[in-house]
Amino acid sequence: MPSPSPRSLPIPVSAFSPPPLRAPSMNGALPPIVQEGNAAVRRRRICVLGSRQVGKSALVVQYVEHHFLSKYYPTIESTFHASLAHRSQPYTLEIVDTAGQDEYSVLASRYAIGVHGFVLVYSVASRPSFEMIRGLHDKIMQYYGVRGEVPCVIVGQKQDLVEKQLATRQITPQEGQALAKSIHAAWIETSASSNLNIDKVFDLLLEEVERQYSPTPDRPQPGRCWIM
Repeated sequence: MPSPSPRSLPIPVSAFSPPPLRAPSMNGALPPIVQEGNAAVRRRRICVLGSRQVGKSALVVQYVEHHFLSKYYPTIESTFHASLAHRSQPYTLEIVDTAGQDEYSVLASRYAIGVHGFVLVYSVASRPSFEMIRGLHDKIMQYYGVRGEVPCVIVGQKQDLVEKQLATRQITPQEGQALAKSIHAAWIETSASSNLNIDKVFDLLLEEVERQYSPTPDRPQPGRCWIM
């Protein structure tokens, strides 16, 4: 399968921007930069976590392969790769689409070791999936064993079901923003079905990663929240 075309989208203005905290060491190493030809390509490993049937795989497939998964197939674990340009910098992403989590799930070490950022997904039509997000974040923080921020973006999926009146919204945008603010994460609502804000998920996450591991003091910080 050919690599997706490069992407570079502006980051929207945020409703909030919490002050940065001390970042975890990520095993003591900065994210790798690999020289490919004349360009220094930054490689980033991203892990997608969330409850079952919230649209994690649909989100990733829409981003990487540009089509919608209309049928649900329980994911064991899949890895995808994408190439893009973000702020004129070339990147290669390794995106790990994980099996659905529940409150008793243990965060496997392979979902944390060498991971530069996390996409935490819930469905706007499912309160239990939303309530799972804080627990997942707690597990991530416990794994790293430090105070501070781990680069994360919280994603409210399946917005189209609400717009089409196929489901009742159970989580308001304000609730999503409040949770994101409390754990120092970015937040966005999406629809994999209609390709709404899918690219912006990964742009926001890259901003979170680079804000902590490749800071540029003179560059203004972008927004961390997107509302449609």
